[in-house]
Amino acid sequence: MIRKKIAIVVNNSWSAWNFRANLGFAFQKLGHEVIFISPYDEYSENIKEYFKHQDIAINSKGINPIEDLRLIYNFYKVYKNVQPDIICHYNIKPNIYGTIAASILKIPTINNIAGLGTLFINQNFITKIAKWLYKFSQKKAKKIFFQNQNDFKMFVDEDLVQKDKCDVLPGSGVDIEKFKPVEKEDDGMFRFLVVSRMLWTKGIQEFIDAAKIIKQKHQDVEFQLLGYLDMKSPTAISKKQMDIWVKDGCINYLGGSGDVRVEIAKADIIVLPSFYREGTPRALLESASMQKPIITTDNVGCRDVVNDGVNGYLCEVKNAVDLADKMEKMLRLTNEQRNVMGKAGRRKIVKEFDETIVIRKYIDAIEAVNLNVYSIL
Repeated sequence: MIRKKIAIVVNNSWSAWNFRANLGFAFQKLGHEVIFISPYDEYSENIKEYFKHQDIAINSKGINPIEDLRLIYNFYKVYKNVQPDIICHYNIKPNIYGTIAASILKIPTINNIAGLGTLFINQNFITKIAKWLYKFSQKKAKKIFFQNQNDFKMFVDEDLVQKDKCDVLPGSGVDIEKFKPVEKEDDGMFRFLVVSRMLWTKGIQEFIDAAKIIKQKHQDVEFQLLGYLDMKSPTAISKKQMDIWVKDGCINYLGGSGDVRVEIAKADIIVLPSFYREGTPRALLESASMQKPIITTDNVGCRDVVNDGVNGYLCEVKNAVDLADKMEKMLRLTNEQRNVMGKAGRRKIVKEFDETIVIRKYIDAIEAVNLNVYSIL
């Protein structure tokens, strides 16, 4: 294999470290040099223990065209300085603007379109611009990975990408050795847990409303939220609103976590009532890998993790009553029935979503670039 310098570009260092480090380690084992390019935060120091790291400022939520033009120039400067042989992009701005910058320098790129987010829920003029930018930029990519069949089909049907350069990954994959089953201690409390950024589009309001319905019938049931309050997002839930819910006794807010396994292990059921345009939600993959039954929406990306009635239940999008009904069904099951569901979820993850599947596809893509298999665009 030809040894290369590979850049992994992510819009924040937290996700770079938590979600992409194992890919970096796999590249290192093959003799490649790996450099992460992401905005500096406390997790950049974790990255620096094992890889090179280059800071870059990315306003992931901004839509200012002048700022985005400046970002293309910043990508160009960083890439020219770092001189990678291949670049792996994640997130919308690196995928679009990083690819444009890389093409000017004739650096091949492998892009990962991991969900489409808020922009593609209610389509508007900004969505049209985003689609045009995707179409323009992805022509210059060597390989494009999607995380679910729905996004792949939409991009192909709308002629935003060339089908023959695309492939579908099983989400981001999950480290099945890290996220292993842990027996829950029985403390007399039944817990429903949402693991997510605290955004309205993740269905947090629906979770709250469903919790109120269930609390009218059951006493020893707790509803928990685990995840960061994202004040930069236009769909962010404010700290003020969260404090109101906590004070009212609707939910327990656990804040963020450096290791979600601790709280997942204490939960009985993992819930994600998202109507966000997901890739394949990492929290659901990790929870199912830990043998937890799932309740999630029959929504893009979410439905890929759950076989309805087998390892969890699917509920209707934006329907708190239906969500509460699925919670009630879970409560009526015996411990043994829920354990059977959890084990089915673990088997599904091991078979379909093992991180090694994703890593193998990336290694094959890198080898194809090295061998110049992909056509020069």
